[in-house]
Amino acid sequence: MILFPAIDLKDGQCVRLKQGDMATATIYNDDPAAQAKAFEQQGFEWLHVVDLNGAFQGQSVNSAAVGAILKATKNPVQLGGGIRSLEQIEDWLDRGLARVILGTVAVRDPDLVKQACKAFPGKVAVGIDAKGGKVAVEGWAEASSLGVIELAKKFEGAGVAAIIYTDIDRDGVLTGINWDATIDLADAVSIPVIASGGLASIADIVRMTMPDAQKLEGAISGRALYDGRIDPAEALAILQGRPETRP
Repeated sequence: MILFPAIDLKDGQCVRLKQGDMATATIYNDDPAAQAKAFEQQGFEWLHVVDLNGAFQGQSVNSAAVGAILKATKNPVQLGGGIRSLEQIEDWLDRGLARVILGTVAVRDPDLVKQACKAFPGKVAVGIDAKGGKVAVEGWAEASSLGVIELAKKFEGAGVAAIIYTDIDRDGVLTGINWDATIDLADAVSIPVIASGGLASIADIVRMTMPDAQKLEGAISGRALYDGRIDPAEALAILQGRPETRP
């Protein structure tokens, strides 16, 4: 079970949003590379990065910051936001990303996702961001008519490495992961699912260890880590199965 610390990039800075609203950005670090290194030193083994500007503009915007992150950490990095073509995917993987996350293009052009999975086995994840049970695109600015499970099932057997499922209504507001919807998704497909949006406390970390959540690959944490609501050492100890650390 992996706990992915998140670095969301806006204008080259490490920020967190509330429910995907760019106007609510809180700046946590103006040196994303230093933040990436700090997460590695705290014991995390993966890093989740989102180019927020890129998600809205449909092309990579914070590439310099991402490049600095890749140089600063030895941890594998997954990146989403504005990646919309095979050429962009190949470029990012050549630069050292462990995997790319395709969101809007998974709705607009699912065949491209399948092509990417064949071309880059194990390197392509799909980001499914939902509001009211329906998939949102273009940096969460537009709603689609697709249901979450309906979209996920399009990629069964395609070789998708993981699905990152975000409940937009909970993202950045510390109300807890939407465990019911996340586990329903994981039950519906064979693709590994990563929970995202709303992780709030050690209680959510403990929830990750419950039997029905064991099928998940892990969860992403942003604001709760930055605000100190989750102690990294305690969280990682719980996920590594040291029961004496549990409440």
